Amino acid sequence: MKWLIVTADDFGITSGINRGIIQAHCEGILTSTSLMVDRPAGDEAGSLAREYKTLSVGIHLELDPNHADRVPAELERQYDRFLELVGGAPTHADSHHDVHYDPRVLPHVLVWSRRIGVHVRGCSRARHFSKFYGQWGGETHLEQISVESLIRMLEADVCGDVTELNCHPGYIEPGFPSSYAAEREEELRTLCDDRVRQAIHGKEIRLIGFRELSVVSTGLDAAERSR
Repeated sequence: MKWLIVTADDFGITSGINRGIIQAHCEGILTSTSLMVDRPAGDEAGSLAREYKTLSVGIHLELDPNHADRVPAELERQYDRFLELVGGAPTHADSHHDVHYDPRVLPHVLVWSRRIGVHVRGCSRARHFSKFYGQWGGETHLEQISVESLIRMLEADVCGDVTELNCHPGYIEPGFPSSYAAEREEELRTLCDDRVRQAIHGKEIRLIGFRELSVVSTGLDAAERSR
């Protein structure tokens, strides 16, 4: 059995992105999302997190590696804000532009995450897979986030025990200042396409959220010990 977590970054940036994430969860393969607590639609995202109980909601940290001495306090502040918005602890943690991988930041994040008991992207049982992205070199590549491309990725890259695929679905609103715009709506269409769900079923991949990762990991560890 292979398990797949599909996580949408950027929950809370705008209402349009929030709406796309919820649609990708209800109509597509999305199982998890990560909330940015200081963004304009953060309050709305918190309310949606309370409403959609089947969606695993983590925290999408915004940290500055050039001021690593401030990271511990910032982790606490953003965590407290998350608790206010969602009414409970995050199921996982990751970061904007994956800045938590920076060696000046990662030790602080790991100490914090172990204390509060959350999974950290790239540092848990779930192998992080980041190829589902429609832009590089400043150019848009919608073919990379097409249905056909995602199905090929599922075939080639969902391997081992647990894989996390992160994505950025959403609806773009007028005046939204982002270089990653049309790509978000293309991602949303792909994630909701029934051919993708059929491919997942055909490849015997089970969709889970980060909420289920601890249970899956415990079972896998027990199986390995019994061999």
